[in-house]
Amino acid sequence: MVDVIIIGGGIIGAAVAYELSKYKLTITLLEKNQEIGMGTTKANSGIVHAGYDCKPGTLKAKLNVRGNALYDELAKNLNIHFRRNGSLVLAFSEEELDALNKLKVQGELNGVKDLYLLSRSEVLMMEPHINLEVLAALYAPTAGIVFGSEVTYALAEVAYTNGVIFDLNTEVCAIKKMNDHYEIKTNKKTYLAKTVVNAAGLYSDDVNNWVNAQKYQIKPRKGEYFLLDKSTKPIVDKTLFQLPTEKGKGILILPTIHDNVLIGPSAEHIDDKADLSTNQDTLSRNIEIASRSIPNLPMNLTITTFAGLRASMEDHYDFIIEEVGTGFINALGIDSPGLTAAPAIGEYIRDLVVTYLQPVENPDFIKEREATPLFNELSLDKQKELLATHPTYGTVICRCEKVTEEDIIQAIHRPLGATTLDGIKFRTRAGMGR
Repeated sequence: MVDVIIIGGGIIGAAVAYELSKYKLTITLLEKNQEIGMGTTKANSGIVHAGYDCKPGTLKAKLNVRGNALYDELAKNLNIHFRRNGSLVLAFSEEELDALNKLKVQGELNGVKDLYLLSRSEVLMMEPHINLEVLAALYAPTAGIVFGSEVTYALAEVAYTNGVIFDLNTEVCAIKKMNDHYEIKTNKKTYLAKTVVNAAGLYSDDVNNWVNAQKYQIKPRKGEYFLLDKSTKPIVDKTLFQLPTEKGKGILILPTIHDNVLIGPSAEHIDDKADLSTNQDTLSRNIEIASRSIPNLPMNLTITTFAGLRASMEDHYDFIIEEVGTGFINALGIDSPGLTAAPAIGEYIRDLVVTYLQPVENPDFIKEREATPLFNELSLDKQKELLATHPTYGTVICRCEKVTEEDIIQAIHRPLGATTLDGIKFRTRAGMGR
């Protein structure tokens, strides 16, 4: 029997594993895919939201602002790419200007620091490609960008280094509450655990419904995106929003941490939890709406279109993070801003588990992760030095992204290293270029 079973290896499961590995606990994470982070996490916008658009008093608001604040230290300890590029919410009419003021007040209620209302001239000075019809914008300098997959791998690697067991290709089929523990049946074997953390994303409702008298239903919200070539980078530096609606934060234009430009996502509730198809009508609407922020977008430089699914619940606005009975902890409905809130969700669930199990801290916890920089990110001198000892750095496998053979070898041999082509792709960006 183990102390904790975590179900789900996306960014939430990885964040929980990272936080719990700070204690002397036996922990196993179960992930049905062959790689971690292959669900909602891999199709994330990569935005670290400031937190002004969450309803005050909700868990979303609290954990968004806390998660945002944690990213600086997390990026330093985990050696991941993170940039506070800031965000702008644009207003194009007097009515929207009023809404912008209300959004600023809401953000301040949530504890978001340094929110500013910018005039038209200030906006255009900051982002010269924005539509000249813009009247004003809400500027949040604390907003940032990351690569969700990199964050997930980094959190999981630290957890793994500190003793967390990752059982991949392991799908949970049923859970039964016993007297003082849980029996978790999978496609491979049966596990026994004192505590279960349900971080199963799109399938967290199924996991909950095996145990909890209160039934939930996840209704996936599909978001479709355009990814543009790196040559389009100069068109935008800040993350550009239009005013949020009940369906979400609208169609965004933003730079990625890897210097591409991302446009999207749409927001459509669907029934199929595996439907990652894209639709020409939806994508055309994305362009039409995004063009209000920046006219004449260079859509001819599109690399790809793709879709992601968020674990939304139509009848619940807020995250559902709760202990059900004794020792079963839910993390349901973790849609946007789940990536931003993930470090704080990890803390929140950690505290619930620690309160229940009363473990002692792990005095040998290793908090820092040594990353393997990609060859194309290194200085010329460092590249020459590495080539002298590792000639495989001289063999370029992916020309667009300048990924070398040694980059791929390192990705395979890291803790929890890549075992599939997707695993290599999301660790090295091989195949992600134009």
